[in-house]
Amino acid sequence: MQSNKIDSSNILVVRGLKKYFPIQKGFLRRIVGYTKAVDGVDFSIKKGETLGLVGESGSGKTTIGRCIVRLYEPTEGGIEFCMNGVMKNLLELNKQELKEVRKHFQMLFQDPYSSLSARMRVGDIVAEPLAIHDIGTSQERIERAKELLTTVGLGVDDLNKYPHQFSGGQRQRIGIARALSIKPELIICDEPVSALDVSVQAQVLNLLSDLQDRMNLSYLFIAHDLSVVEYISDRIMVMYLGKIVEIASSDVIYKEPLHPYTEALLSAISKHEAGSRRKILASGSIPDPSNPPSGCVFHTRCQYVKEICEKIVPELKPVKGITESFVACHRANELSLKGYI
Repeated sequence: MQSNKIDSSNILVVRGLKKYFPIQKGFLRRIVGYTKAVDGVDFSIKKGETLGLVGESGSGKTTIGRCIVRLYEPTEGGIEFCMNGVMKNLLELNKQELKEVRKHFQMLFQDPYSSLSARMRVGDIVAEPLAIHDIGTSQERIERAKELLTTVGLGVDDLNKYPHQFSGGQRQRIGIARALSIKPELIICDEPVSALDVSVQAQVLNLLSDLQDRMNLSYLFIAHDLSVVEYISDRIMVMYLGKIVEIASSDVIYKEPLHPYTEALLSAISKHEAGSRRKILASGSIPDPSNPPSGCVFHTRCQYVKEICEKIVPELKPVKGITESFVACHRANELSLKGYI
């Protein structure tokens, strides 16, 4: 295991991450190809920052989150997590070392109905990570569960109830309490509000924002809707077919998108106005990740496509004059794209 002492504000650094799922056919289950869910991704998350990760279903967002917490074993690349001022590559850790590092990051899942065990009481659900990591006595775990339920807006009386006795928003609060139980520094939020009503979404987002301020948490916030991540994210990363196509601050990406796919996502956001009609700029559906297009992966749906886009893969490069902005588009310097106006 290699560790590097650094003077950095980053809590997570991902380098060249790839995750290919084998495609098997026939009686002998012979591998005939690979689904390239994540295909060479680089990004970092600062301490106390929320990095939004946005893209359509099938773009590879959830796969990135699951690779970070090692629910999926990456095919290639590096995932470095800062623990006590030392960057540790999670892919080089043995089981015991990984268990120790896992105390510092947790995952908040999408569906509050399926992510909570129907057979467990709420108190046991919230205290489960403490038991797994052998933290505290049984009574101390119960007290911690009571404290956390109060923190997320539920009551101590809810300790002995079961998940089916709660609404969707309340169940997600229970999931948040469980994620916070071992005092993590980083939480991977995998579409935590997509299964909730709009009014409840706002409540959960407000809670996550408040908890971040109080506990100095860092979030990777995964969503398919740019309107959801606008409120909570400091920076936004746009993903398409296994690749990152744009990274920029929340303000910049909404006002001045530089990638045509980002512009298309912004065009799909409803204005919630009577009679409003916004032209959706990306027609068709996302291509098969087992057989991605040549060149720029978005060129089959892009209205600005040129010959170079079909042949050469664009690199994710820094944008001149805009701090911490990156884009993977051959025509980024010549296009004038529409933001969310």
